[in-house]
Amino acid sequence: MSRKRRGRNEGSVFQRGDGRWSASVTVGINANGNRIRKTVYGATKAEAQEKLLRLQSAKLNGMLADSGKLTLADFLGQWLEDSARPTIRAGTYANYKSAIDNHVSPKIGGIRLDRLTPAHVQGLYGSMERDGASAHVRRLAHAVLHRSLKLAMKWGMVPRNVADAVEAPRIEKQDIQPLNGDQVARLFKAAIGDRLEALYVVAIASGLRLGELFGLQWADIDLDVGTVTVRRTLSEIHGKLTLAEPKTKKSRRRVELPAMAVDALCDHRKRMLAEGNLVGSVFCNRAGGFLRRSHFHAQQYKPLLKRAGLPAIRFHDLRHTAATLLLEQGVHPKVVQERLGHSQISVTLDTYSHVLEGMQKEAASKLNTMFKSNADKLKAAEKKAAAAG
Repeated sequence: MSRKRRGRNEGSVFQRGDGRWSASVTVGINANGNRIRKTVYGATKAEAQEKLLRLQSAKLNGMLADSGKLTLADFLGQWLEDSARPTIRAGTYANYKSAIDNHVSPKIGGIRLDRLTPAHVQGLYGSMERDGASAHVRRLAHAVLHRSLKLAMKWGMVPRNVADAVEAPRIEKQDIQPLNGDQVARLFKAAIGDRLEALYVVAIASGLRLGELFGLQWADIDLDVGTVTVRRTLSEIHGKLTLAEPKTKKSRRRVELPAMAVDALCDHRKRMLAEGNLVGSVFCNRAGGFLRRSHFHAQQYKPLLKRAGLPAIRFHDLRHTAATLLLEQGVHPKVVQERLGHSQISVTLDTYSHVLEGMQKEAASKLNTMFKSNADKLKAAEKKAAAAG
């Protein structure tokens, strides 16, 4: 029996050997790259064609998809290796893999991809919370699911992204603890003579992240001009230290340094020259190798805070200190954003809203002083004019 062909993906209608009519349409691609088809049947050709039209309409509306018997765990594994890994940083890959292996797959990985529902995903987040997973880890699991299911929907493997229909885990805003001017002076005084004295000065003068400081190479510093250029960051993944490009385009930046930081780097250069460590990393261990965060915090940073009589703040709070001091001096938030390497100015404004609130009061006070001064000048001029008349 002859069969009339239709255009690709438009569906097909033909009569079976048992007399029934069959209609099918391609709805997606499976994990092996083969086409997945949906088939309906009718007693007559007209009935089969009518069902085919409904299939095609559902497909166009995004309500028709199939991924075979592929489980969520299998799909995530393939997505991570084939789609995500070539496009993300090594650290991001490690975080994604950890979220999948330790949380997503053990809890809901056995569910077929095409049968995954918002209730499954929401239940995952609740289960993770009960098991003690932090808000950050739960948010990471959500990012993995949302990004991977978005691609699955694009490929026609699922009809919608169920992660869009759930309440994403919230991350509570962490309080920052910047140092004030007097505390910074105490920190610098306690660091005098320290092998890494320049690191603390540059950190507060530039607002660089710890990984960016550890990743600095001498070629990134221009002592004559007084600038430092962030081209890479030092990351630690499963105990292995590697240099990588900054996460975003805004993170790759040049920062102007104050004279005090330039002087500190000049002294540091002399110290490293005496050690024979003038090639490679600016801030290194005595053998010239990369610094490890855990060792640095335990052996260098925390003892320094104790010597200075300062609270046990995170090193990242020195970055917040840099931003806070600049804003308090009236530096425009856009300049602060560029120095810190924030992707958007909204991040800067949101992070340091407490400082900006204080600046609002100061601005109102300055306006009041200006208005009063102008009014006094006007009164004086009018009084002088009246006397002259």
